[in-house]
Amino acid sequence: MDALSSPIVRSVRRCSRTGCANPAVATLTYAYADSTAVVGPLATYSEPHSYDLCEEHALRLTAPRGWEVVRHQGEFAAPEPSVDDLTALAEAVREAGRADVSPKLPDVPAGSQRRGHLRVLPDPYED
Repeated sequence: MDALSSPIVRSVRRCSRTGCANPAVATLTYAYADSTAVVGPLATYSEPHSYDLCEEHALRLTAPRGWEVVRHQGEFAAPEPSVDDLTALAEAVREAGRADVSPKLPDVPAGSQRRGHLRVLPDPYED
């Protein structure tokens, strides 16, 4: 396995609120039919119609007038890394640390020049 195809390592999920980089510990889901906002423990997977929140935003969330907020009772705890996460991280670090691994560069078309990550291609209309 080369350095460009190392195992995928899941990053820490962050709060969905704009400008907040805190780790998510809760999930907000709206039940539109019941006019209810539900704030519960962090879901196992990120869902498209739910929002991950940090502890501060999970505790301070308010709903529009006429809506009810149902909030998890108790503390919100950050999820513990799983064995899969730790194994993937260890494999990625091991692969990145191998001295004999060099990234495979894409083939450069004939007649072009390479400058860093950019290429200068010849004008196709010049003869």
